[in-house]
Amino acid sequence: MKRIFTLFALAAMTLSASAQKTIDIDNNADEVIRYWNNRTAPHSNEESKDEALNQSGHFTHTSETVFYLFKADKAKATGRAVVVLPGGGYSKVCIRHEGFAMAEWFKSQGITALVVKYRLPNLGHQEVPLEDAQAALKYLRKHAGKLGIDPAKVGICGGSAGGHLAAYTSNFTADKEKPAFSILFYPVITGTTWHTHQNTFRYLLGDDRTPAEQEYYSLENRVSETTPPTILLLSDDDRVVPPISSILYYKALKRYGVKATMHIYPSGGHGWAGKETFRYCADWQRDLSEWIATLDQPAKNAKKK
Repeated sequence: MKRIFTLFALAAMTLSASAQKTIDIDNNADEVIRYWNNRTAPHSNEESKDEALNQSGHFTHTSETVFYLFKADKAKATGRAVVVLPGGGYSKVCIRHEGFAMAEWFKSQGITALVVKYRLPNLGHQEVPLEDAQAALKYLRKHAGKLGIDPAKVGICGGSAGGHLAAYTSNFTADKEKPAFSILFYPVITGTTWHTHQNTFRYLLGDDRTPAEQEYYSLENRVSETTPPTILLLSDDDRVVPPISSILYYKALKRYGVKATMHIYPSGGHGWAGKETFRYCADWQRDLSEWIATLDQPAKNAKKK
């Protein structure tokens, strides 16, 4: 009888978790796709709380994956598309400025953008945000004909922890399914103490993470010849995610002959992607636009050392 009661209690908990309350947010997307949730996705983050949204447009306790599609106008469309992953230290999803605002900019450049409200890892479910990002890539490629995009020109973009997720996806995805390019704004890359935002790795791997696990998910250690072309954009005075984190990644990219560019702006701190108040807003937009235009040029392979 006790065993039956325990099974009933576990079933009730599972049902409760799958029926969590989720939240909508105002947006200018052309289409909103509710893709899957903890009950229907391959893995669950075991979130027990209802989703919350603060006045800054930051989601917490996410349990449902939602795609916000911003379609490039036909007159401007380049055939490119990009998955946009907002940051938030893996404890929240800062979807307004690092998501919707970035998508609007990509759209203005003729690039279709898919913003992802991804499920957070919830202290140790690191496979969950990865499968959400991979699902977004697959969605764009599957619907490439309808969207007027080239499935071979679908890239990924992220800022801060979203930058970690973009680089994570760029290196942990099967070679034939990797993004075509990677755009990283002040990304969390390494788990090395003093070189990163430690809470990002805490929320990704949990409080009981080991040094070996932290090293495994330090993405400068995961680069290979098949890592996609990458641009890194950051500020010299960023005290949240020190520039050294990106420098380590850039060095690894060059070691393996990956087409890579890095821009370090004199000031601006952290979290400025999508914000017009950033002093070097026009500069990063110009730099990124020019870099994207070079993607069709063949890369010069460097010899591995």
